[in-house]
Amino acid sequence: MPYGGADPYTQWVVEQERMRRRRRTRRAVAAGTGVVLVAAITTGAVLYTDGGRGGAAAAAPSSPAASAAPVPSVTVSMPSDAPSALPSLLARPVIRPEQAFPAKSVRPADGSRYERVDLATTSDCSEGTAPELAALIAQGQGCERLTAALFTDAERRSQVTVTVLSFRTVQDASSVFAMASMDPVTYQVVSLDPPPEAGMPTVPPGSAGVFRRLMTVRSVVFANGQWGDGSEADEAAITKQTEDLLRYVDDDVLAYEDPDSA
Repeated sequence: MPYGGADPYTQWVVEQERMRRRRRTRRAVAAGTGVVLVAAITTGAVLYTDGGRGGAAAAAPSSPAASAAPVPSVTVSMPSDAPSALPSLLARPVIRPEQAFPAKSVRPADGSRYERVDLATTSDCSEGTAPELAALIAQGQGCERLTAALFTDAERRSQVTVTVLSFRTVQDASSVFAMASMDPVTYQVVSLDPPPEAGMPTVPPGSAGVFRRLMTVRSVVFANGQWGDGSEADEAAITKQTEDLLRYVDDDVLAYEDPDSA
């Protein structure tokens, strides 16, 4: 994954800054079937076309100037071996913010300690996503809720935003996961700025970072990690923090969406 000044990452940074400015003016209101199903979905048929030009097209990183380019039309088929319990799982209410992020103090299995310093949620998922991702979501039956939390480490040096996008259908969640995996620069979510009361700096424009994602039953969990001072050093450390928090939240989301997976 790019870190530092690589061109795709530069595009990601520019897009993050643009979306952060939009978020400041449209602030959100604060507030699965286990590995077998996820593997079946992500290896199932994912078809996309290049906006009517014919043939298959691979997703490519885009620049902000190209944000108006057509978003591929994505069709995801339900795997033939999807479990019979899936309809009942999807009938459960979508995960709430306090269920996705129940604790302000987080301790993953390795003993690391993180603090949740902000929490935001909205039913208008376009408020927290890039335009291309919002357009992709609009192709399906829609995103029911976006909930994001900002975490920092014990030294209050890192800033890791973990975002849960929950969908009405497995197919929509799977299409978002597939496209974000192929092109994380274009199909991205907004990183939260720390609130004033947190006493933390806003990450400087152009700073390095990492971004990861996982899928549960009906949700895609994203994690964006950066050092608060914009440092490009300690790539392994910020990557570990980002992945630790991603897995921690993903476990909570999966345990809610599929209680039998716990």
